Order: sequence, then C-alpha cells, then structure tokens
Amino acid sequence: MTSVLAPHLVASPVAGRRLWQRRSPGWSAGLVGLVAFLVSFAWSWQPSYWGDEAASVMSAERSLPSLFGMLENVDAVHGLYYLFLHGWIDLFGASELATRLPSAIAIGVAAAGTVVLARFFMGSRVAIAGGLVFMIIPRVTYMGSEARSTAIATAIGVWLTVLLVLALRSGNHSPRRQILLWGAYSLLLALGIYVFLFLALLLPVHAVAVLLLNGRHPLWRSLVIWVGASALGLLLAAPMVLAGSAQREQIAFIGRRPLVSVSEAAVMQWFDTIPVAIMAWSLIIVAVITVFLRRPGAQRPAGRPGRAELTIFLAWMLVPSAILLVGTQLVTPMYSLRYLSLCTPAVGIVIAVGVAALANNWLRAAVMVALVAVIVPAYAVQRGDYGKNEGSDWRQAAAIIAARAAPGDGVVFDQSVRPSRLPRLAMHLYPNAFAGLRDVTLTRSYADTTWLWDEVAPLTDVLPTVANLNTVWLLQYSGSADSRKETDVHTLQIQGFRVADTTVVNRTRIIEMTR
Repeated sequence: MTSVLAPHLVASPVAGRRLWQRRSPGWSAGLVGLVAFLVSFAWSWQPSYWGDEAASVMSAERSLPSLFGMLENVDAVHGLYYLFLHGWIDLFGASELATRLPSAIAIGVAAAGTVVLARFFMGSRVAIAGGLVFMIIPRVTYMGSEARSTAIATAIGVWLTVLLVLALRSGNHSPRRQILLWGAYSLLLALGIYVFLFLALLLPVHAVAVLLLNGRHPLWRSLVIWVGASALGLLLAAPMVLAGSAQREQIAFIGRRPLVSVSEAAVMQWFDTIPVAIMAWSLIIVAVITVFLRRPGAQRPAGRPGRAELTIFLAWMLVPSAILLVGTQLVTPMYSLRYLSLCTPAVGIVIAVGVAALANNWLRAAVMVALVAVIVPAYAVQRGDYGKNEGSDWRQAAAIIAARAAPGDGVVFDQSVRPSRLPRLAMHLYPNAFAGLRDVTLTRSYADTTWLWDEVAPLTDVLPTVANLNTVWLLQYSGSADSRKETDVHTLQIQGFRVADTTVVNRTRIIEMTR
C-alpha cells in the first residue's frame, strides 16, 4: 500500500500547484461571481417596489395576448424581459424576492465575466480585485436588487466583450473555431440589444478594442470581420431597433427633467454619494497616471495593464456616456443615469488598477477597506424599507390598508403625479391588501388596454359610485401640492363624508373618510 501511494504523495504538492494554476482563473471567477450574487441578493426583498418595477411586474402578469398588444404600443424595448419575467412569475411568484432574484444572479454572472475579461490583460490579483470592486459599486448593488433588465444587460455586455477578445485572439486557430466565436458574438450582440437597446453603445468601444488589440494580423482583416459580425448582430436585432425608434416618444420624459451636469453625472451615474465618488475617481486618476505617464521603455509592472488595454476600459467608461450626452443635446433626449449601468464592469477594473498601483500591500488593503466603508452607508439605504425611487412606500401603505380597511369600502388614488409614483400601483403590486375594496374611479383595467396603466376618471365624474359607500380611503402622494388632491377631499365632504383619520407613511398619505 505504501509503495503504491508514495509516488502520489511525493508528487502531490507539485501536481496540486499545477492543477491550481490551471484551474484558478475559472475558480476565482466563479467564486467572485458567487460573492457578487450574495451581495446583490442580500436584503434585496426589503425595499418596497417602485414605478419601473411596477411596469415590469404588471406587464409580466398580463396574459400573453394582452402583453403583445401592449408591446405594439409601448415598451417594446423591454418586451423580451417582460416575456422572461412572465414565465418566471408563473414559477416563483411576484414577490420582491422572487422578481429581483434574476438581477442578483445576473450580477454574479457579470462579476465572473469581469474577472475573466480582466485576466486577459492583467494578473490574477488585479483581475479578481476588478470583479470585487465591480460588485460593490453602488450602481451595481442597486440594479442587482431591482426587477428590471439592466443587470441582465450588463452581464451580456461583459461576456460579449469576452467573446470579442477571444475572437480577436483566434487568428491562429482553425477557421471553424473563428466562425463559431464570431457567430456567437453576433448572436449575443443581438440578444443583448433585445434585452436592452442601449447595449449597442458598446459597439464604439469594441471598435476601439479591435484597433488596439489587432496584434500580428492585418488591421483591415480584423476590422472587416468585426464589422461583418456586428452588422449581422444588428441585422438580427433590427426589429427591436425599429420598434425602439418608433416608440422613441416613450423616453420624452427625459427632456422634461433638468439637464444633468457633468459633476452630477460623475457622482450619481455609478457612485451615488460624494465620498464614494471622490475615492473612486481618485483611484481612476491614479490608474491613468501610473499607466500613461510611465517612462518610455520602462518595464511594465507584473500583472498591470499597458496603455492599450487601459484605453479600452477607459473608452468603455466614457464613450457611451459621451454619446448619450451629445445625442441629448443634438438629437433627442436620451441621457439617463441608469442607461450607463453597462459601463460598471470597466469602472471596477480601472479602479482595481488604481489600487494595484499603490505603493505596498498595506496601503492597498487600507484603501480597499476605506472604499468599502464609504460604500456601506449607500448600501444600507438601498436595502432599507424605502430604498427605491427616493422613498417608495407602497408595501407599507398597502399593509395599513390591509389592517384597517373592510370589504366593501371604497378607495380613491391620487392621479396628480408622474406614473412612477402613482399610489394606485400599490393595488396591483400588493393586491391582497386591497381585496374586497371598490376602486371608485377605475374605468378600465390596464390588462384590458394597450397601455401600461389603468384608465381612470376624475372623482367628480363618478359620484354615483360613492352613494352607497360608508367609508372611502384616499391614497395620495404627499410630495406634491396638486389642487386635485384637496378637490377629492372636498368632493367627498360635499357627499356627506368627513376626515376620520390621516396617516402619512413615508411619502404616501392615507386619509380615511367616513359618513
């Protein structure tokens, strides 16, 4: 027995080391992905739903004929995600935990892809750090706990870039392998555009990558192949591009918002708070200085990227933002902070390069601890009861209605605010709380329309519906001073009701009116 095992025991340290070296890139990427999933998933169920999530959940809960009818009119760019969520809700339900889970999974996939991508250009430690920084960026932890398609699109964007690098490096491989890689690139590009139209903003970044990573092969050859693969992907995604163009008025609300300044974007686009932004941009500047101001001919530090590689990630950070900002000024309003979520993998990698450029391991560790420390408050706010849309409180308001309203009571919702803050949406997101109540102003349910929301009438037009009611509950958005809210109270008072009680949750005012 000893004679048989001894050679293996002697060889095991060397073999184990070789096995670890061979497996470590995949294992480390998988481990970072798992941790990223857990960070995004943790307490993701705590905040109440908000308006954009209401659009997701309500659209997904429609019947398929109703959903397709709606998509012909609005939100076609989210159609594939709504179809996915339709099946997901059938399997797992429509709770916050269930509907936000796919986004947390997607962040795990994106973090693993970030490590794999960075490993092409830099050492394992820096690549792993890039994945770890990516997963704690406030924009990432937010989209990883939201029932929207942004996290899934970000994961697709990372792995699309991985495919691009693999395809560019496949010149010495068989033609079959090259065809498979470039074909996969085209298909994944098309899929990404169907999930999130603005994923096409990665194409200029990929053009930069093709120019800088060309290597030994003729540049014209690489460009022609990439242009062909990209054109095929765009051709496959043409129905979505055309639908998005036809429904471009859907994002006209962006034009009614105040223009975002560069300084505001520098903070809010990815970092959420000023302390996080200061630390992050400082490390980005350190990365740029150490890479681009390196003396000509100086040896590159082991595991660090060169100028070309860092340029690609900087382009990924900045080019999509510039396109949306310029497009907003010259074409049509299109810039939204959320649209630039797909740049966060590059942000994480560049910050990690900045950390790696610091003088020693103690300083690097201290900076990482400090970065986590300034991020924790933003993370805690995101996971609070009112962590969405600056304080959405529909679940809490619904709980009050469930506890105090009785079957047969009436309910009237404030219609004076923008759709993402309509108190009425609480009834569709938490329907059990409103079971048995009479929706006084409803004229047609959203599921019977080709639009996102219910059709309603002013209270003054439906007064016969309150004639036989003894109690009516008013749910109002407390952050506006629209006169119609007071009109609703006054209208009911004329009908013989009085204000019996008023409760303010966070930004929803609940008024109980009785005869």
